[in-house]
Amino acid sequence: MSSIEIFGFSASILIGVSLGLIGGGGSILTLPVLVYLLGINPVLSTAYSLFVVGTTSLVGSFNFMRKGLVNYKAALVFALPSFTTVFLTRKYLVPAIPDSLFSIGSFEITKNIGIMIFFALVMLAASYSMIKDKKTNNNEDTGEVKFNYPMIALEGAVVGVLTGIVGAGGGFLIIPALVLLAHLPMKMAVGTSLLIIAAKSLIGFIGDLSNVAVDWSFLMEFTALSVLGIFVGSYLSKFIAGDKLKKSFGWFVLLMGVYIITKEIFFK
Repeated sequence: MSSIEIFGFSASILIGVSLGLIGGGGSILTLPVLVYLLGINPVLSTAYSLFVVGTTSLVGSFNFMRKGLVNYKAALVFALPSFTTVFLTRKYLVPAIPDSLFSIGSFEITKNIGIMIFFALVMLAASYSMIKDKKTNNNEDTGEVKFNYPMIALEGAVVGVLTGIVGAGGGFLIIPALVLLAHLPMKMAVGTSLLIIAAKSLIGFIGDLSNVAVDWSFLMEFTALSVLGIFVGSYLSKFIAGDKLKKSFGWFVLLMGVYIITKEIFFK
């Protein structure tokens, strides 16, 4: 195993650490690690990302369930349209994308380049969500929740398509939606988000099984390290201020997004 592969496997731990510390961001790391450090095809990497992030988020959600910090009704309202769109996207939309999208002069935008650029744009949106100062509902009352059903369902469907295309869990979209539309306290929104991410990511991966050849040995090793990372992240969250960490991580994601766009356009 080369040194860059060792670094790639080590970076998988950071995916879990991110999920354990801030309840999201794992998928933002997964795709670049798989593509740039481990040399895996972007389309296959999005499938692997769904499994890694889904499994790691599921493990992380158990701790929130134990503490009563998962709102299952909110998860169900958000997840049903999300489940449908992520499965259909992975099963039908992604395979239907042509290998060559379009050309600008002598520069050809292929399916792989298109996926990476779209993912980088998602990263830029995620970084903005993480960096900006926003008022959130920090009330820890977990009483009756009032739902804006149409908007929650619509955002669930949008996040499902996003997850299906780039393999991103979408926590940076799910958590604000649960806080603003379902009026959940922040800690409960994080726990509920992890459960939603886990379910829809794994369902999206199931939709991929007939389209990709999975190296299960590699995938299980990579996922096991990520799961280890979420335990580390959960432990560190007791000592590190989540808000400050989230903003710092947002700047890192911003730089990564710019790097991917630059690399895919100018250094192919």
